[in-house]
Amino acid sequence: MNKVLIVADIEDKCSATPRGLSLAREMDLQPEVVAFAWVDLSKLALNEATSAEAKKKIIAERRAAVEARVEKYAQGESVKVTVVWAKEIHDWICKRAENGYAAVVKTRHQTESIGHTPTDWHLLRECPAPVLLVGKKRWKKASTILATVDLNAKKKVKQQLNIDVILEARHFAEIFDAELKVLGVLEVPTLLADLDLVDPKTYADERKKEAQPIIDALVEATGVARSAFKLKRGPVAETIVSEASRLKTQLVVMGTVGRRGVKAKVIGNTAEEVLHLLKSDTLTLKP
Repeated sequence: MNKVLIVADIEDKCSATPRGLSLAREMDLQPEVVAFAWVDLSKLALNEATSAEAKKKIIAERRAAVEARVEKYAQGESVKVTVVWAKEIHDWICKRAENGYAAVVKTRHQTESIGHTPTDWHLLRECPAPVLLVGKKRWKKASTILATVDLNAKKKVKQQLNIDVILEARHFAEIFDAELKVLGVLEVPTLLADLDLVDPKTYADERKKEAQPIIDALVEATGVARSAFKLKRGPVAETIVSEASRLKTQLVVMGTVGRRGVKAKVIGNTAEEVLHLLKSDTLTLKP
């Protein structure tokens, strides 16, 4: 997997293009930029020939704009640019990502409304490659990268996901000369605490003891120093965001099981909850 797929956004607002090209250079990956164009020509009552010509012209204009932006940030390197005629862009991205990409890089958009699932959410749930959602700020050297792990992982596939998250975060930390931190959140069941059925501190202390063998196993599997691991009590999403803010983290790496459909709407994904609140860039991995 020596390629990175960069999703071009609206030209004057797109962070993914410059950030993705910079990342490709730093990580010695081959960049590929994809841009999308779409107009519902059926509403214009055009004949087939005119409709085809209009589509061709729209794609050509989109390509010219994207290629100009790529040239601005490519530093003379050759970059493949693809322009796709599509309305629902996540389907194309997910299909393309099956072909061995190290990551998909996209400008982050956090809005979600009833009846509409934004592209970011579709990618988190469906994209087979790691998804890197970025903002405008470039990463600085000697910063912090935060990996988050699920201490409740019982299935082997989720336990392996914890390892993959840490290894990917370590890889980024090594390349960008950043300090790696690994966070495990001890969540106290709110209902039990509210009913005074458990003492939050006692419950968290017991869970902390139970987590020690899990951390030992992660240390052995990843080679990351035990001093990099930290356990904190609280709601998972809020605690991750709080710790990322405290550490001034530039990148948060986490795993997601990628729930889809009604189940995703009702239960939600921790990664999506974090994205609603987080200001840092995020890299999400699936099993």
